[in-house]
Amino acid sequence: MRYGRSMKVGVAGVVCLAAVTVSGSTGLAQSAAPATARLAHSAPSWAGGARALRAAPASQRLAVRVYLAPRGGTAALNAAIRSVSTPGSASYRHFLTPAQYRARFAPSAATIASIESWLRGAGMRVTGLGPSSRYVTATGTAASAQRAFRVKLAMFQHGAHVVRAPVGDARVPKGLKPAVLGVTGLDTAQHIRRPALPPPDGFVNGRPCSLFYGQVLGDHQADFSTPLPKFRGSFRPYAHCGYTPLEFRTAYGVADSGVTGKGATVAITDAFAAPTMRFDANKYATRHGDPAFTQAGYTESRPAKAFRNVGLCGGNGWYGEETLDVEAVHAIAPAAHVIFYAARSCTDTDFLESLSRIVDQNKASIVTNSWGGLDQDTTSGLAVAYEQIFKQGAMQGIGFMFSSGDDGDEGLASGRVQTDYPASDPWVTAVGGTSTAIGAGGELLWQTGWGTQKYDLSANGKGWVPSFTPPFLYGSGGGFSTLFNRPAYQNGVVHEAAPGRAVPDVALDGDPTTGMLVGETQTFPNGVRYGEYRIGGTSLSSPLFAGVQALAAQAAGSRLGFANPTIYALAREAPGAFRDVLHRGGANIRSDYVNGVNPNDGIVYSARSFDQDTSLVTKKGWDDVTGVGTPTAIYPQVFADS
Repeated sequence: MRYGRSMKVGVAGVVCLAAVTVSGSTGLAQSAAPATARLAHSAPSWAGGARALRAAPASQRLAVRVYLAPRGGTAALNAAIRSVSTPGSASYRHFLTPAQYRARFAPSAATIASIESWLRGAGMRVTGLGPSSRYVTATGTAASAQRAFRVKLAMFQHGAHVVRAPVGDARVPKGLKPAVLGVTGLDTAQHIRRPALPPPDGFVNGRPCSLFYGQVLGDHQADFSTPLPKFRGSFRPYAHCGYTPLEFRTAYGVADSGVTGKGATVAITDAFAAPTMRFDANKYATRHGDPAFTQAGYTESRPAKAFRNVGLCGGNGWYGEETLDVEAVHAIAPAAHVIFYAARSCTDTDFLESLSRIVDQNKASIVTNSWGGLDQDTTSGLAVAYEQIFKQGAMQGIGFMFSSGDDGDEGLASGRVQTDYPASDPWVTAVGGTSTAIGAGGELLWQTGWGTQKYDLSANGKGWVPSFTPPFLYGSGGGFSTLFNRPAYQNGVVHEAAPGRAVPDVALDGDPTTGMLVGETQTFPNGVRYGEYRIGGTSLSSPLFAGVQALAAQAAGSRLGFANPTIYALAREAPGAFRDVLHRGGANIRSDYVNGVNPNDGIVYSARSFDQDTSLVTKKGWDDVTGVGTPTAIYPQVFADS
């Protein structure tokens, strides 16, 4: 990974389940399924160009999940969600309890029995029913799965591993087609990405750095005698040391609003759980003038079984992400209740379980998630598994936020221009990143799209040379999904020629150069202790927006639910609710300690530019870096009268 210790990448990667689904059931950009009950996209995209090594052994064991359609059909559920989520609808914010949702939309006992009978008839063993009857689980052999889904299974060379995957499309009996959304478990390929941060060894921001934007001019090195060169014709300021909660609340106009998130509950999902999160968050808050969490103000929900895949997922490399998420929500909404939902690992199976707990427990109405994967690694059946949860949440008044990613259009990182999933799902709110300048009094000086090119100080100290070819380092994710059509709520805001679901929807600060100061217990050379450092990424943007949603929920006196129809309605009809983010050039100078903790081994200097994000462009109106823009002080208050 090329990222420095002072930023946290917005996507941590997941293991993709094998998945297939009926075409059109999720709003995917595909034609309707033919009458043959074929399940489209059973083979993952990588298998299309791969050569099968051999047939899967007939006796090979596997476990599948057959995802069930809602009672009444997907179209009826989608219509109900639009009704409760769209301002002006007679059902707007008339949410259901989990029991009411199950009574209205859970598959019937007869439907479940028919699915189980079909699987048993193929020689599989039915092992259970998922939460809220979302899916039926079964085990069997490759031979029985091939009989059940009428598909061949083969072994492929996939990277360094030999994995199993379907060859072609899977099928279900024609009579069961309306009852089945998709199946997972046929593909064993794993797509793991560890967090960009290493395990939490001690880190300290290099000095000089600015206490407010532009305070220290970067015309000299730390010794104040060795000059630094101009960058693109001008001396540039040193990067900020890290914004504090009060600076963010003041810049975004909510410091004196009287809303603090009281009465709202925000859920955070991540893999594993840092043992010092409460301690770190409380120490950080009190050091910066905010109240600590009360005993009931911060709680944790852990999986019933022990953590797993610790080495595969990067272990305590997740701790910095978790600390950031908790402290960023608390920074914007210091009175909101925060529940941390720990996943057993960074796999889709385990994230789906943690998200299921959120909707079934129904304690939180706002969910922020700073993880994800590539669209190309997302089969439509995997989207079905996630969308079951997102849609149930929407009917219960729960809104899901996802970081849009930190690799721009993903072309340099993955070799293919694409968006990230689940951020690209039309049933979630995708949060992009900005570069944000906050002045000495907390005033918002300016903001632009986050997209960074990095330049190192030349060997003779007289110029700046590109760190990479091209010099792009990181930036807000966005673009147009190839998985999903453009949802109707984006009409009139996103340009009509948009080829798919447009990402992101909104944005808040994400640039590590203008990032947030966070506090975390770390391992320093002289021992384990609490320390603070600057951090960024859309991993910051998403929890900041979750905090804003908590303020809006307090103003509304109720849950807000799925936010996107309201966001785009405001963008069309109340443009003052969002601040349009426009292009602005420039750069900051960054100093970094070679050893990460002190200047003993030297300091390295780099120039970090603003708003240079791969093919993505910040411009007037909605754009693929910052969406409709950043919420203003008006945004939470709009909900008080709605």
